[in-house]
Amino acid sequence: MKKFVVSALLVMATVLASAKVTPNNLIGDNMVLQRNTSVRLWGKASPGKKVTVSPSWTSTVYSTTAASDGSFLLSVDTPDAGMTPYTITFDDGEKTVISNILIGEVWIAAGQSNMEMPIRGFDNCPVEDYMDVVADAGREGAIRYAKVPSVKSMVPLDNADTKWQVTDPNTVMWQSATAYFFARLVSRTLGIPVGIIEANKGGTKVESWLTKENLERYTSIKLDEKSLEENYSQDWVRPLVWGNGTFNPVLNYTVKGIIYYQGCSNVGDQGDYYSRLLGVLVRQWREQIGLGDIPFYYVQIAPYAYNTADGTAGAYLREQQFKAKSLIPNSDIVCINDLVYPYETYQIHPAQKRKVGERLAYIALNRLYGKTYFEIGYPTYNSMKIEGSQISVKFDNMTGGVRRLSGIEGFEVAGEDRVFHKATASYKPYTNDEVLVSSPEVENPVAVRYCFRDFMIGNLFNAVGLPAFPFRSDDW
Repeated sequence: MKKFVVSALLVMATVLASAKVTPNNLIGDNMVLQRNTSVRLWGKASPGKKVTVSPSWTSTVYSTTAASDGSFLLSVDTPDAGMTPYTITFDDGEKTVISNILIGEVWIAAGQSNMEMPIRGFDNCPVEDYMDVVADAGREGAIRYAKVPSVKSMVPLDNADTKWQVTDPNTVMWQSATAYFFARLVSRTLGIPVGIIEANKGGTKVESWLTKENLERYTSIKLDEKSLEENYSQDWVRPLVWGNGTFNPVLNYTVKGIIYYQGCSNVGDQGDYYSRLLGVLVRQWREQIGLGDIPFYYVQIAPYAYNTADGTAGAYLREQQFKAKSLIPNSDIVCINDLVYPYETYQIHPAQKRKVGERLAYIALNRLYGKTYFEIGYPTYNSMKIEGSQISVKFDNMTGGVRRLSGIEGFEVAGEDRVFHKATASYKPYTNDEVLVSSPEVENPVAVRYCFRDFMIGNLFNAVGLPAFPFRSDDW
């Protein structure tokens, strides 16, 4: 009899435990919720049970009924941003309370290892000014982040082993450096909390994040598990699996936009393959997240010596990234061709991450938050004109002039033989947006390029210090 009673009690305890509402792991203590909107909350409860949700910022009580599989999802309205901590109580007969919730702006940080790279850096890949950042992080209670573990899956997953962290000297070292510097500038400028959801994986290709349906429609990749293992021995470049396992769990979270840094593993893609697939990916994410054409701001890959035959494969990928801006509505791109040191020729993870994140923040602050005093126009090739043995190159977005009048590096010119030679360049007098380029080895130039190499650091900036995008005037 005693044994029966114990067994009955264990069964009862199990039933009661299973009855308690379990929010998704992203819906937890320390999270940041998007301000002034209707945010989605979701999780698990007993099938058919009524679930009530009571946010502490309002007297309104929200409710829904758990589906036959126990899942539930509902939306609640949020107030304006602030540092006041709130709670949310979930109740299906037994209460679950999550606390220390802030209201602010929420962004997803996606991509490969240069987005994943933490403030602490990777082995032999340090982030510049690490100690200064750690010392400063004590006053960043307004920044929170949740890192979704890099998990691959053949089927879409709806939860992840993650939790929200408050940024401080103990936690900042493991936060994405690019995302942290983005969040820090946005938070300080707006004076509100910022939450970052990190959903990224080092080495991934753009195909790694596409759904089965989009891969079948836009590529010829064989998507059965055996073919993926045979054709992609390095699992980090496999199509499909990282989107299923690492990005799918964040789709219900209500966010403001996405920042993205990826492309190195797609170097070598021909034509417009990458730019086309990046457009497909952004459209896919926007449809899955279901919040309209949310902002998508991304980073053009940095100089790196890929050891390709003619040393330009990386340049062609950057060209595709630049082209993608015109293909993707509500998107923008930042140039970081200046943010490597000469000794980082073979450093795939350059140390200067602060300016990368801040340049992404400039775009968000200007375009989205109305802080138009942040300049976001990068010098961009407009046209060229042959003047004897020189080429006059005209740029857009010079914001008042060329930053340096001489010693401009990174230009090459070619004649009819299509062989490019190193060129000298200088500011064209009495103009605000033109540079004169020439080479003693090319008497009759017909084409010009700027930093159109795998690893070539340019130093052409506009008057506010933004670097010129690499370009080529030819279509060879």
